[in-house]
Amino acid sequence: MRRHRSAKIVATLGPSSTDEATVRALFETGVDVFRLNFSHGSHAEHRARHAVVRAVEDAARRPIGILADLQGPKLRIGRFRKGEVALVQGQRFTLVLGETPGDEAQAPMPHPEIFAALAPGAEVLLDDGKVRLRVAACGPEHAETVVVTPGVLSDRKGLNLPGVTLPIEAVTPKDREDLAFALELGVDWVALSFVQRPEDIRTARRLVPEDMAIVAKLEKPAALDCLEEVIALSDAIMVARGDLGVELAPEEVPAAQKRIVRAAREAGKPVVVATQMLDSMMNAPSPTRAEASDVATAVYDGADALMLSGESAAGRYPREAVAMMNRIVERVERDPSYRRHVDWQQQDPEATTADAITAAARQVAETLDAAAIVTYTSSGSTALRAARERPPVPILVLTPDRDTARRLALLWGVHCVHTDDATGFTDMVEKACAQALAAGHAAPGERIVITAGVPFGTPGTTNALRIARVRPAE
Repeated sequence: MRRHRSAKIVATLGPSSTDEATVRALFETGVDVFRLNFSHGSHAEHRARHAVVRAVEDAARRPIGILADLQGPKLRIGRFRKGEVALVQGQRFTLVLGETPGDEAQAPMPHPEIFAALAPGAEVLLDDGKVRLRVAACGPEHAETVVVTPGVLSDRKGLNLPGVTLPIEAVTPKDREDLAFALELGVDWVALSFVQRPEDIRTARRLVPEDMAIVAKLEKPAALDCLEEVIALSDAIMVARGDLGVELAPEEVPAAQKRIVRAAREAGKPVVVATQMLDSMMNAPSPTRAEASDVATAVYDGADALMLSGESAAGRYPREAVAMMNRIVERVERDPSYRRHVDWQQQDPEATTADAITAAARQVAETLDAAAIVTYTSSGSTALRAARERPPVPILVLTPDRDTARRLALLWGVHCVHTDDATGFTDMVEKACAQALAAGHAAPGERIVITAGVPFGTPGTTNALRIARVRPAE
């Protein structure tokens, strides 16, 4: 089942997409990676969804990635005696440490670490920024604030502190339980929420196997201050525009998104753009024109993948949302100007044999008008290099490692096949031609460019390049 696009689609599973028929339909419509959102649902529900994806994978005989998205710290105020209060502009309102129900004058906030980080002049955003407070004075157990943006505030609303780096670990006790469960299931990626600093990634690394791939979700502006180091420590990056858009001014979010995508591409790390991509399709069968343009912008910027959240998890039109995203991506990638947008960020290869071979493969493919690049890999590192090149032809990756094949489903332009490794040069060429033909990436008579490592089966030894002409199937 060939995808006629390079950018990938990640879709979140939820109440609207739990049964096998729906998951199969989403995959056939265009999903490459499925997301399990541990902010919602029980372990039993996630286990069932994981099993459904693997059943669809077995039937389709195509690797499918699964991403476990950890909840991270959720900062919330407590409850009110009457369930809600109405705040007016300019009034004094106190945040108090504890759980005692609040009223029109104060609200409980059960987070001592927040009081430790607050300072006069800091802003406190409540309910996704609908209510805004400014701190006038504070202590270890209280903060006296002034209401800047009024509104109705109800129980357990979320809390954000723009410009404040909180002394909170990104991995909570709940996350540790969810992480252990996700590893038991055998997920391919783990997404870490609330990343503020490089140490958050280092903490997560100590909790997962050495080969587990970590996605750093950038939803806190503090992470932008150490962006390059966070990217260097991560295996992939997610531009999580939800909370990022709460703590940054709306006009700042597009520039932040472009900066993150550009920095990830420069580092050769996959980057996912997420949150509200087609939000109106939660309740409508088609998106707004602004949403279609938003998806297109991420594709023009060269993002590896785009993610659907509520649209596929809880919306009324999950399949239509995937189909729409698929059509937008395909249309953008057919635009004659698309290559100019993608190529201007092209990075020079590093001074290694593997990088030199991979860069040469792209150049040879362009010069000969080859149908595809076929890459052998065990660990996936060669596929990462190939995707970083953003070649104008498909990248067919052959790997003997099923876990590697599933993980690479997130990468731009990469189409994975789980197959035995080559045993020699003749077998390498014959297998590459046969797989390119079977996958629909090349027709008889067309040429393909092949990269591999010799001796065969040795990870990290990409050092060979071959050009082959595909013969008709016997």
